[in-house]
Amino acid sequence: MKIKSIKGSVVAPMGFSAEGVFCNIKRIGTGKGSSKGPKPDLALIVSDRPASIAGMFTTNQVCAAPVKVCLSRVARGTARAVVVNSGNANACTGRQGLLDAREMTRLAGARLKIPSGQILVASTGRIGVPLPMAQVQAGIQSAAAGLGATPDHAGRAAHAIMTSDTRRKEVALECVLGRHRIRIGGICKGAGMIHPGMSPSGRRPVSLPRELHATMLGFLTTDAAVEPDALQWVLTEAVATSFNRITVDGDMSTNDTVLLLANGAAGNTALRLGRGGRPSRELLQFQEAVQQACALLARWMVEDGEGVHRVVTVRVEGARNTAEADAAARAVSNSALVKTSWHGGDPNWGRIIDALGYSSARVVERKVDIGYSARDGRKILWSLKGGQPTRVSFAALCRAVARPTFDLHIRLNLGRGRAALQAADLTEAYVDFNKGDISDPASMGG
Repeated sequence: MKIKSIKGSVVAPMGFSAEGVFCNIKRIGTGKGSSKGPKPDLALIVSDRPASIAGMFTTNQVCAAPVKVCLSRVARGTARAVVVNSGNANACTGRQGLLDAREMTRLAGARLKIPSGQILVASTGRIGVPLPMAQVQAGIQSAAAGLGATPDHAGRAAHAIMTSDTRRKEVALECVLGRHRIRIGGICKGAGMIHPGMSPSGRRPVSLPRELHATMLGFLTTDAAVEPDALQWVLTEAVATSFNRITVDGDMSTNDTVLLLANGAAGNTALRLGRGGRPSRELLQFQEAVQQACALLARWMVEDGEGVHRVVTVRVEGARNTAEADAAARAVSNSALVKTSWHGGDPNWGRIIDALGYSSARVVERKVDIGYSARDGRKILWSLKGGQPTRVSFAALCRAVARPTFDLHIRLNLGRGRAALQAADLTEAYVDFNKGDISDPASMGG
């Protein structure tokens, strides 16, 4: 199936409109992140008809009010719109936070003439600060009045959900299913507090690598007709190999949310799961396109991580099983010592094998191989073979890790388990950005 890139992100599919506006939710002049001026900070994404809905949510045991609202509403199977704010996470805000999240959907519903139960909500920003609802109300009114279906409208929505991101992350793809042209659009945000951990229910699954999928928010739209259970299968599979395969700093957010709306405007016969939950050929093709959209957004998220200088794909093979391969990859990817060596261009295999050793994966020192290649490259330069350093020169290894992107290959040689994770280095810029800004204590939570 041919999948091509098009313009328009979330409004590329037929029947969707969007807008992003500034309503001063963070309040200009109140500490770090408020110095960007009148950056859009509230977005609306709206379908002109009821749409099937699927969602993936943080498995953090402390989850934000908008996540709790979405969990119950996604279970109903259909929705019409999403209202999103940046500058305030509405997390750890107690009963009032839950009331405010619901009020956001009520206000949006009133302006859009849509039942509030058909509207989903998401928030990102500082934890523990009450939402300034007067500003939120003004923003919803302004966004609803300005809704449109041009790439500029979609761009403002993508800008509105950003926090520490330095650039918008937008994607739109087109493919043909049977006789129907299908479009998929998406936007996302995320640069810090990025370590995947989402599930459809918001509960932690038993099998982490297959079911897990931070603050990250992602919103996807499609004009394909897809039954809700099939749409949830598609999103779960796509997230499992995209957003859940990235890490910037190892911290899972309270607010992680990915939503996918399918409104059927393309006119195809609704895609559904067959007997025993088996996907049809066309559903598999649709899933491939959604997967591609998610993979692009996830990669851009890591590349735009806070202070990120290098992006490394950690590839583990030969673990006893997939769970152990995943554990090994995550231990290496989130090791502060490994990440700082990446930043310094130091091919320090000692730190890597140390992280492998304290992971929950079974590791036999004399069997471990560690090497480097270009991104997706086949030629591997081995620094360690059978637990012992090779004769490859230090200078050659330094050149291998000097690239802005490269692959780290780890072979445990104990089985067939494998996993890959896109990770970031740890830089002085990350520390500087995240060490805190207490210039306005009244604006601070968390």
